Amino acid sequence: MNKELLEALNVLEKEKEISKDTLLDAIETSLLTACKNHFGKADNVHVSIDRKTCDYELYMEKEVVEEVEDPVLQISLEDAKKLYAGYGIGDTVRQEIKSKEFGRIATQNAKNVILQKIREEERKAVFDQFHTKEHEVVTGIVQRYIGRNISVNLGKADAMLNEVEQVKGETYEPTERIKVLILEVKDTTRGPRITVSRTHPELVKRLFESEVTEIKDGIVEIKAISREAGSRTKMAVWSNDPNVDPVGACVGVNGSRVNAVVDELRGEKIDIINWSDNSAELIENALSPAKVICVIADDDEKTAQVVVPDFQLSLAIGKVGQNARLAARLTGYKIDIKSETQAKESGLFDEIGYIEDYYEEDGEEAEGTEEAPETESAEAEGAAESEE
Repeated sequence: MNKELLEALNVLEKEKEISKDTLLDAIETSLLTACKNHFGKADNVHVSIDRKTCDYELYMEKEVVEEVEDPVLQISLEDAKKLYAGYGIGDTVRQEIKSKEFGRIATQNAKNVILQKIREEERKAVFDQFHTKEHEVVTGIVQRYIGRNISVNLGKADAMLNEVEQVKGETYEPTERIKVLILEVKDTTRGPRITVSRTHPELVKRLFESEVTEIKDGIVEIKAISREAGSRTKMAVWSNDPNVDPVGACVGVNGSRVNAVVDELRGEKIDIINWSDNSAELIENALSPAKVICVIADDDEKTAQVVVPDFQLSLAIGKVGQNARLAARLTGYKIDIKSETQAKESGLFDEIGYIEDYYEEDGEEAEGTEEAPETESAEAEGAAESEE
């Protein structure tokens, strides 16, 4: 038994995650390469390796002839009889090759073949490992800045956090641990090229999956997400169990679950709303924390007209239009928001019939109040916040 070779293969298999069979195949190839470099050809060379003991046999098959013209392919009858007296003209002789007899160049080439195979298999193992993790969240360690891009170590491979995938305003220090979403893994000659992101909406979804047991178990579903990284995210959730409140499950006790995600996103606000198959109801929820008087949705054209109280117009639109913009992305509808006064002046209420008792039913405060009404949606702190 070749104990040294067997132990070396077992170590490589464990550390590099390269199968022993693959390494033995590489050794066979390297021996054939060495023979070709040493003898000039290797068509009649054969290698046999015992997969359990790692004992190997290397030999050449030669034809017995009276006069040798090619010593690599032929052997004289006299020499053949030295090996076995029963050989005759035309017989095939198996002549053992001693690898120790190989020259320095042939040995170096054989070594390079084995090393090349190990590198290829190592790259393949790393690629396979991370390719299965595309669109999953992993924890990486910030290595260094490369221009405006950042190299992030993921363990067995380095990933690139490009400038466009970084959240504006976030700074990262070397050796800092951050969570990133694996966007893409490409196989290249220099090894796998991994691209990660901190801005993708899928990052928020995966973080909630890790924090909320009900999402992991499939009881609560995240139906849609719209995000402006570093500022605000809106997320619509749905429960398959009528006894489970999807918003409450995501917020957690005293906002523990949503705050864990917010901390990882460095303070990004998160609105969690109830999903609805009714487009008008979904749009109303999406505009939270603003209160809505009515929604007229055209499912064919994917447009919606929304009427809000006069004092809620700025809240519904949001700072620099952010609330309305995120709501439009979340629902997939083009949303036109009007104040109550604008709706009256445009004759919109005449078309749909105005419900006069809106304020009586909802108990709204007097016009001119800038406070946002209570809402079922949850923000980053676990409660609704109004925008200036």
